[in-house]
This record gives sequence, C-alpha cells and structure tokens, in this order.
Amino acid sequence: MSVEIALSILSLPIAVILMFLVIWNIISFDELKTDYKNPIDLCNSLNPLVMPEYGLQGFIALCYLYYVQYLGIVIMCPLALYHAYRYATRPRMSVLGIYDPTAVMNGDEMDRNKKEGFVKLALYLINFFAGLLWMILAVSN
Repeated sequence: MSVEIALSILSLPIAVILMFLVIWNIISFDELKTDYKNPIDLCNSLNPLVMPEYGLQGFIALCYLYYVQYLGIVIMCPLALYHAYRYATRPRMSVLGIYDPTAVMNGDEMDRNKKEGFVKLALYLINFFAGLLWMILAVSN
C-alpha cells in the first residue's frame, strides 16, 4: 500500500471525528445562547474535548508536513498554529481546556466561539473531501 493511500485512509476517520467535535461545540454554544445550558455545564462538557481535538488535528497536520501533501498543509498547518496560539492565551484555569465559565457568557465571546466553530467545520469538511479525492486518485493510479 502506498503512502498516499495510507495517509488518506488515516485522514478520513480523523476528519469525521474532528467534524463531530466541532458540531458538538457549535450545538453547545447554541444551547448556551438559548439558555438550555448554563456556562459551568458548557465548560465541563467542552473542556475535556479540547485537547483531543487539538491533538488529532496536530497529528494530521504533522502527517501532511511529513508526506508533503500541499493542500493538507495549507488547510491544517495554519489551524494548528491557531490552536497553539489559542491554548497559549487561554485563561488560567485548574483544568485543561480553553473555556472559562466566567468569560464564556459574554456575547462577543460566544459569537466568536460560534464563528470559530463554523470556520473549523468548513476546514475539516474541505480536509475530508480532499482526503477522499486523494484516496480515489491514489487507488486509481
């Protein structure tokens, strides 16, 4: 099996997992906005998912760098750098994560988190379909 096929087969389920995590994030912020969920419950449910999302996304970005997949590098490496920046500038908390219950209820912060979720969902969708295309092209050659 060639490296391109293995990388595309590896990236497809990871892209699906990342899309699920981002959709969970968007739905949770919508529930917070409509008062179905309080900020503490939101942070308790989203903060444990931050590091797995960042880890999976960083792993795929490193794989694309190692195997020189240009579209994957263009999509995933800036997002990995943004994730590193976002985690470095997070509020100081006792748990891993980036969401602080006292700040998450702010309207600007809530809108920024929802927009961030939609942008990440778009990038993960592009990554999924690019991986599908790479797999089809690698198998057909």
